Amino acid sequence: MKALVIGATGSTGKELVDKLLEDQDYTSVSVFVRRSFGKSHPKLTEHIVDFSDPNSFQNLITGDVLFSCIGTTLKDAGSKEKQWKIDYDIPADFSEIAVKNQVKSLVLVSSYGASAKSNVFYSKMKGELEEYLAKLNFPQYIIFRPGPLIRENTDRLGEKISIKIIKVFNSVGLFKNLKPITTEFLAEKLAKAPKVISSGTTRLELKSILKL
Repeated sequence: MKALVIGATGSTGKELVDKLLEDQDYTSVSVFVRRSFGKSHPKLTEHIVDFSDPNSFQNLITGDVLFSCIGTTLKDAGSKEKQWKIDYDIPADFSEIAVKNQVKSLVLVSSYGASAKSNVFYSKMKGELEEYLAKLNFPQYIIFRPGPLIRENTDRLGEKISIKIIKVFNSVGLFKNLKPITTEFLAEKLAKAPKVISSGTTRLELKSILKL
């Protein structure tokens, strides 16, 4: 299979690229990035693109599986409008072109609690994206909804504190649906999913991700 990846410079995306390069079922891996992320491999092709102009590189979006790991925080984006452009517009644009170019599978990293009906901006945005992408009718559409992610060498203090708190609750049997998982573990499951999950739309909450 030929894999396409957006969000390859993020914590999950970096791990995913490594897993795909190691996996013999994936013959090539194409990543779309704003700037080079300094990785070299015989199977890897790096496309440095302007995400605001997807038509300029639409002919490059060809393959078998599109993995969308792209995302940011409100703090890093600077505003809700800028976060929306990254978390919603980019995967939506890529997916529209991918399905037109006959990419058969879409694997989306969404979020626990994603719902278009949510009153929480982030959850609502993720939920609306899930619903929009469903309308594109990929033959195989797999949605991952992990809880908190453990990122190696993270500098996000709030993230560190929240994960420690959740782990304490987990130790006494509480909030098991929010059990933190590592980005490496998630990447392993992302790479595996298109190979073992049937066609149609599949949503994987934490319990299903752990069993995959």
